[in-house]
Amino acid sequence: MIHSVIDFILFRMDELLLRTQEHLVLTGVAIIVAIIVGIPLGIYAYKNKLLRSATFGIAGIIQTIPSLAMLAFLLALTGKIGMLPAIISLTLYALLPIIQNTVTGLDNVSPEILEASEGIGMTPAQQMRIVKLPLAMPVIMAGIKTAAVISVGIATLSAFIGAGGLGDFINRGLTLADTRLILLGAVPSAVMAIFVSFAFSSIEWGLNKKRRRHRGVLSGPAGLYISFLPIVMLVVLGFAGSFYDTSPVPKKLISIGSKNFTEQLILAEIIAQRIEASTDISVERKLNLGGTMICHEALINGEIDIYPEYTGTGLLAILKSDYRPPDPDGVYKLVAESYMKRFDIKWLGPLGFNNTYAIAVMGKTAHENRWKRISDLKADAHKLKAGFPAEFFERADGYPGFKEAYYLEFGSAVGLDPALMYDAVKEGQVDLITAFSTDSRIPGYGLEILDDDKNYFPPYYAAPIVRGSTLMQYPEIEKALAPLAGLIDEKAMQGLNFQVDQK
Repeated sequence: MIHSVIDFILFRMDELLLRTQEHLVLTGVAIIVAIIVGIPLGIYAYKNKLLRSATFGIAGIIQTIPSLAMLAFLLALTGKIGMLPAIISLTLYALLPIIQNTVTGLDNVSPEILEASEGIGMTPAQQMRIVKLPLAMPVIMAGIKTAAVISVGIATLSAFIGAGGLGDFINRGLTLADTRLILLGAVPSAVMAIFVSFAFSSIEWGLNKKRRRHRGVLSGPAGLYISFLPIVMLVVLGFAGSFYDTSPVPKKLISIGSKNFTEQLILAEIIAQRIEASTDISVERKLNLGGTMICHEALINGEIDIYPEYTGTGLLAILKSDYRPPDPDGVYKLVAESYMKRFDIKWLGPLGFNNTYAIAVMGKTAHENRWKRISDLKADAHKLKAGFPAEFFERADGYPGFKEAYYLEFGSAVGLDPALMYDAVKEGQVDLITAFSTDSRIPGYGLEILDDDKNYFPPYYAAPIVRGSTLMQYPEIEKALAPLAGLIDEKAMQGLNFQVDQK
């Protein structure tokens, strides 16, 4: 057991070091920006009571916004995936403790000391620079420490928008239900938080002359300099790798993205390997980006060049079309023409399988209740607990329309990560789920698909979609991917998913 864990870590050591460095850079840049912005804001808030209330109010509101919501909002605002929205988000969350502690530290400076400084003729500016800030610095440093530790934790969520860091392992681990990957991201992140806390605590100690008094060699300037060593080590570790990599930048480079579930990871990798094998184009993988809208926005904004999409998703979630062609070919034609016209994005040939939504229940439960069609759920719906992917609650082809089409009102419906959804129904935590028809866990877990007797769900044929400008620059991409058209049927895709999910 121990040997297999060690082998797993050693096999991924290069990536672990890379993700650790990315995590340090994300956290470090955000904290530096937060210090530059937060301390002056704290000083102004200390001087101006009205500004203090406004600043604390705004910073407090920011703290109440869920981290993922903030990342999604900033992604839409900046139009970019990656580090920029992640750093902005981390900076905003770091501001409140820095501002609060700056004001608190300045408020707690002894009035007697301030009177003495006034007595010797110091101006307010001199008082702030020479007396107040040095005396308040240990308290300010405590706020920076709190902000830094919070940032290390929140930075793990940055992988959701392709910013890298240790959260990339956690995100992948959740997608693949792999505990080893989750721990590979979570444990180093926790260790980093502890070390960051220690580093800033040492600086806080070094700035506090009372604590350093009577400490022998650690008293005086020597102790102050030594206290900064841990944070210097963090900075060196964070940025050293950036200057060490001397590999040449490829002349031809494209980025391939994917959503955050197994099938998407497999398809994106197939597309990437096909391009690498058939052309001289280098491929950058930006996988596991999150839901449909994140990938779509990344494609439109040029953050990625290709990702696999589904015709039904394009029709209803992106185009929000009121018209649904009666056949799969008609859906593909409508989607392909509309994407090219509206977004300059080309749909290449469908890969051959239809991964439609499907309502799944445990086979034993279906047999006991004589459920064969979705309509059969109507009599028992008020007693049932449903588990759906979060995206399903909002999509045009999702839960709102589904309820209306089948006149169903479940007792409760909860949002679940796609990777956890199947385990939830298997273990009886929910009664039914929205499965994906090509998922290997349907037969593997003994699930039964209920017939969509009202034909609510449209066809979801998978196909690579590519930016038009990318195809103009690299027309060989279309030729390289052409052999994939029609190559993978439902059974083959279910087998590929099985190899990842269960093997």
